Amino acid sequence: MPRTLWNGSLSFGLVNVPVSLTSAARDLDLHFRQLHRRDGAPIEQRRFCSKEDAEVDWEEVARGFDLDGKQVMLTDLELAAVQPRKTRTIDIEAFVDMGEVDPIYFDHPWFLLPFGDSEGTLRAYRLLVEVMESTDRAALGRFVMRTKEYLALVRPRDGRLSLTTLRFHDEVRPTDGIAPGGRKPAKKKIDQAVAVIEALAVDWDPERYKDCYRERLKRVVKAKQKGETVKAPAEPKQPKPAPDLMAALEETLARMGSGDGKGSGDGKGKGNGTVKGQGGGRKRKTAAR
Repeated sequence: MPRTLWNGSLSFGLVNVPVSLTSAARDLDLHFRQLHRRDGAPIEQRRFCSKEDAEVDWEEVARGFDLDGKQVMLTDLELAAVQPRKTRTIDIEAFVDMGEVDPIYFDHPWFLLPFGDSEGTLRAYRLLVEVMESTDRAALGRFVMRTKEYLALVRPRDGRLSLTTLRFHDEVRPTDGIAPGGRKPAKKKIDQAVAVIEALAVDWDPERYKDCYRERLKRVVKAKQKGETVKAPAEPKQPKPAPDLMAALEETLARMGSGDGKGSGDGKGKGNGTVKGQGGGRKRKTAAR
């Protein structure tokens, strides 16, 4: 069970449900220490003053912000003056339809679990889960963790509550000034591209998708441990744009139909070979919001 990083209450109106927050994601990346290649000793990082060329203790470190070409220096006490008021509540401000929340605003996933094992806490938590499941709505709220205030989305997941911290609207880059592409394509090209998408359509199953890079990296580390020589592969060639888009789409569909398509997502390079409208086509499901 992951450790609790925050605990308090989920609050809306006169309702307060004691909850705790644990991360719903885990870091499985391989982390390396920096070593001196010559003797294998760990590399240490120290703070040096560029003017005095002397090491600086942490107590002497301030913060600088570049404003109009000048450095504005702030101390930890001055920064503490603007920190949000620390509370132990997730204050729910509104409920929204899940389909209205653009995933581009999603930041980090958490589990929101009942805090304590009293009957009243568990009953209130379970009631909230079932109510939210029946309404198909998510709760929007704010809370403070450490020194930052977060906007959060609370929704039911597998009989429990999950919380996703959200980016604020001005943290998402606007599309103004970003070129949308060339001219609008002909309907035939669109239909061919849609057929390719339908041929590759599958039901979402996260277990089909593996972190291939991490697995290769593990093999390299084990090979080095055994004293084996590791050779870097040749740099792959950058694929060139198709000179004839229609011909490329038709060839892609033909390969899908023969079972030679690529891009199933499981790393095995086999598509399902089914095109919408042909015999044996798969039935599309409406995605749950």
